[in-house]
Amino acid sequence: MAELTGKRPSTAIDGATGLADVTGPSQYLFPNQTDVGVSYLRLIDATTEELVKGLERGLFTSVDLVNAYSARTLEVNSTLNVVTELNPDALSIAVQLDAERASGTTRGPLHGIPILIKGNIGTADKMSTTAGSFALLGATLPQDSGVAAKLRAAGVVILGKTNLSQWANFRSNNSTNGWSAYGGQTFGAYYPQQDPSGSSSGSGVASSLGLALATLGTETSGSILSPSQANNLVGIKPTVGLTSRALVIPISERQDTVGPMTRTVRDAAYLLQAIAGKDSNDNYTLAQPFESPPDYVGALNFSSLRGKRIGIPRNIITGGAGGPVLAAFESAIQTVRRAGATIVDNINITAYALDQYLNGNTSSIVLEADFVSNLPEKYLSKLVTNPQDVRNLVDVRNFTQRFPPEEYPDRDTGVWDEALALGFNNSGPQFWAAYQTNLEVAGRQGILGLLTNYSLDALMLPTDFSAGLPARIGTPVVTVPLGFYPANTTVVRNRRGTLVRRGPNIPFGLSFLGPAWSEASLIGYAYAFEQRTMVRNQVQPYLVPTIELANTVSTTIARSRF
Repeated sequence: MAELTGKRPSTAIDGATGLADVTGPSQYLFPNQTDVGVSYLRLIDATTEELVKGLERGLFTSVDLVNAYSARTLEVNSTLNVVTELNPDALSIAVQLDAERASGTTRGPLHGIPILIKGNIGTADKMSTTAGSFALLGATLPQDSGVAAKLRAAGVVILGKTNLSQWANFRSNNSTNGWSAYGGQTFGAYYPQQDPSGSSSGSGVASSLGLALATLGTETSGSILSPSQANNLVGIKPTVGLTSRALVIPISERQDTVGPMTRTVRDAAYLLQAIAGKDSNDNYTLAQPFESPPDYVGALNFSSLRGKRIGIPRNIITGGAGGPVLAAFESAIQTVRRAGATIVDNINITAYALDQYLNGNTSSIVLEADFVSNLPEKYLSKLVTNPQDVRNLVDVRNFTQRFPPEEYPDRDTGVWDEALALGFNNSGPQFWAAYQTNLEVAGRQGILGLLTNYSLDALMLPTDFSAGLPARIGTPVVTVPLGFYPANTTVVRNRRGTLVRRGPNIPFGLSFLGPAWSEASLIGYAYAFEQRTMVRNQVQPYLVPTIELANTVSTTIARSRF
């Protein structure tokens, strides 16, 4: 077993090198600053199509983008602790992609554009894939994860990896959103010490601040949707099997999925287009009902809601929602109605489904039993090097409880304790019974029953209530910004008192839910709502990076292009 010190390697963000000097004159820090006749967008607002236009016109290069986004990360990371490491190969990759563009070749609309990915998404490069745990530090993979490979094939620069709630929020019963032993505590940017939500915490904050064009998150139950809403983002939780989970550190093969976290619906559509599709290393993707994914960018239509039937399942909206959330939701219903949709209100899942949803334990059983099986079978057994020799959940728990930087017992291993105490994995009859209950509760007696029985095109809910039922049956959800808590909101902290869970200007979202493989339709509805409201622009984060493209573009090179 290799000796660990609890320190991060040289690839970690505090060891990042090779960046351009970006401490130039302060006049370059203002939005829309013009340099040699070029107007630079604020990167917190820049979209896919705007970056592509600039790259195509030669206004800046992919190298410039890597330098700018990396510098922005370094500027805020000591305060917000968002990114665990920057890719030491990012600049050389950008050079190659710039050369391809110069020769007239591009791999797709994301060619040369930097994206950050969650720290549980595997890459076969110099970066670590740890899920926030020192147990996996130094472990290496035989190849990229399925989604990382698709990003590279699309010409994306994988800029780095973001912090997350450790093990994707599947270790402790008493930890905090956005904390991991490897990455520390991530904070949101809309209020000091803001709870970033989780488990895709760093991905949410990074995308909200423009530390890359966009980010990837993963979801088992709420881990894209919740941090997307808390960070004023669009988040797509795809159908399980639309995006590959191969060599993504797993929780549950039945619920895990990988999706985009972006500032606009259009950007989310571009990113989903790049990562969707079949992968022979993930058999769930082979069940896709199409040879190639639908045109998600083509689904962006201002009139998408016209003539659609949108249901409101009121009994899913239970306690815990703040007054501002409910008021904004009622306003959103009217917006959707004015967009031409028929609102089918006051429809409810069955009493049995609601009781099981709120009080049952089958969801936990499925996740725990899947994790016991999936962690070794789908990830640990695939490692090329495994310095801590962790082969299964028992090994991982033993390491965690013995290695001081993992902060045990202050942060317990309660989830794992419960999983191991089950006494069975996902091959036993007890597991199958629990899984069938999940399918019944969320399916026939739940959201699928509502969609069918009322001839609905989609359901609509505050994002606070949108994750749990779709998680059980693997169906898609898209969240968009809905509003913000008012400036006079009383601060509410988490149970440790370390994070602000609710407070002034903290965002919340609206979700559209549909049947399996309905992402194109949901994207259209989300776009129609977004374009009518533009909620994201109403409040800015309290902390915004000041470094912009104008700080990194070489004036000499820029002049030669005109």
